Amino acid sequence: MDTIYIEYIFNVTPKEPGTEILIAELGFAGFESFVESETGVTAYIQKQEWKPDVLEAISILNSEEFVINFTQKEVEQTNWNSEWEKNFDPIQVDGLVSVRAPFHEDKKLKYDIIIEPKMSFGTGHHETTHMMIQHLIHLDLENKSALDMGCGTGILAIFAEMKGANPIDGIDIDNWCYLNSIENAERNNCKHISFYEGDASLLKEQKYDLIIANINRNILLNDMATYTKCLNDRGILLLSGFYKEDIETIDQEVKKYGLELEHTLEKNNWVSLKYLKR
Repeated sequence: MDTIYIEYIFNVTPKEPGTEILIAELGFAGFESFVESETGVTAYIQKQEWKPDVLEAISILNSEEFVINFTQKEVEQTNWNSEWEKNFDPIQVDGLVSVRAPFHEDKKLKYDIIIEPKMSFGTGHHETTHMMIQHLIHLDLENKSALDMGCGTGILAIFAEMKGANPIDGIDIDNWCYLNSIENAERNNCKHISFYEGDASLLKEQKYDLIIANINRNILLNDMATYTKCLNDRGILLLSGFYKEDIETIDQEVKKYGLELEHTLEKNNWVSLKYLKR
């Protein structure tokens, strides 16, 4: 039996940072999947988890700084792939990495990542994912252990394996992302990735040479101590999911744990930072 979802289509002005704040608040309210658009975001919550007052706790809807309107309707969990097929265009990163769906042509670049995104986040289209791929292109990951925190579609863990990383863990709190990551890893013939459903509380005694964390600003700040504790000496920490104006706050937190900022990428006011643990 297909799962019934309630779909909310939000139009947000100004879109940024309104959309990011809205997605964060909706996530806490039980919404499990998000698809960003040119005007805002479409959000999904399972009907069994939905209540008429589900939006009452979403404070940004009452903010004078943003104008947000929305429509809602019931949808069945069907035809997601055909919807993505209509809307998901292949991309190329620096002429070296192709990110495409199974139905797209293989452009024969050095790296070919096949992603069936369904309702998960991370197709390479978003600036943060694109910049993380750019960072990974230039890293020697041969036999390096890696963690993809907030793995979404699993795209960054998959690319890390293509670059030689082994072993790799991927973690996401969203069940849909967890399952989708497993599917995409199999689709790309990955052999060295283990995916887990949960958050940073799963990280205990693990140690990694590379930690990738493409999440929102508040989660990064909250979990930074855990990430840095799990990072080996001379390990690399890649961060994204926040804006240029957040760099100072993020940088102050990371440097508490003895890491040094090595490289910064920026794309449409989104940023990605590379740190080295001395």
